[in-house]
Amino acid sequence: MTTTTPPVTLDDVRDAAARLKGVAHRTPVLRSRTLDALVGAEVHLKCENFQRVGAFKFRGAYHTASRLTPRQLARGVVAYSSGNHAQAVALAARELGTTAVIVMPEDAPASKRAATAGYGAEIVTYDRYTGDRVALAEALAAERGLTVIPPYEHPHVIAGQGTAALELLEETGELDALLAPVGGGGLIAGSATVAKGLHPGIRVIGVEPEAGDDTKRSLEAGRRVSVPVPRTIADGQALPTPGELTFSVNRRLVDGVALVGDDEIRAAMRFAFERLKIVVEPSGATPLAALLSGRVERLPRRIGVIVSGGNVDADRFARLCAGGD
Repeated sequence: MTTTTPPVTLDDVRDAAARLKGVAHRTPVLRSRTLDALVGAEVHLKCENFQRVGAFKFRGAYHTASRLTPRQLARGVVAYSSGNHAQAVALAARELGTTAVIVMPEDAPASKRAATAGYGAEIVTYDRYTGDRVALAEALAAERGLTVIPPYEHPHVIAGQGTAALELLEETGELDALLAPVGGGGLIAGSATVAKGLHPGIRVIGVEPEAGDDTKRSLEAGRRVSVPVPRTIADGQALPTPGELTFSVNRRLVDGVALVGDDEIRAAMRFAFERLKIVVEPSGATPLAALLSGRVERLPRRIGVIVSGGNVDADRFARLCAGGD
């Protein structure tokens, strides 16, 4: 008889929470009677749009960077990201007294690119539809002696991201379901590790844009499946394949994936702004969109939702809410 040790455990997430205490924000959990009435359930929104850099990504980035050796920190770090992980690694590097090089797609939102540069990072661009960001980052690491901090394929990153769910469940107590957006799978892998570790009966549901349903297809196939690079307003979820490490967690712990269209995402962003008084970026709005559009089957009574980020510039936010891009 053989056993497989999971790459991340509940204790790993608790250790990450201890490292992040006093560094990352303990973000608020919002409630809305209007939302509850529309959905027909009690919804608890964990608002990571109020996290440092405006997204949950700071948790995993700082936790991972904080575990580097003094020699590694002296040489610097490199990361690849469409925006939120980029900002998170740049800020973590600054906080820890090191330097960061960030590989970003040429079409990354201008506000995210500007914020990344504002934290002091060097930016190297590539074409997301033809380039290989991982290969580019690894080449820079080899050339300059940098340490790669991936956006999701690392146990320390996953453990850091899981602290958002840990805080949520500490505040709400047991929930019937937890919803989180899925891109590479790090947030939901960490969240599922916490949720199932604390409350084995909880349903963990990921949400993807319809154009990028690689995790849903992969869970149904029982193996990692690739799709064409998605063209969706949810740029933080525009990935063709789930991570290998994250999928090894998610195939065991995630109960299903709901899909939402771009129009549903826009409607959720408008709802969050008009009724909840918060700004949410497209990727962060996908779980709320799934609830508002009835995409979650067998809706339970008490639901937790991780609103993953709010990094969208004013002009694009206005265009999206008006129905464009």
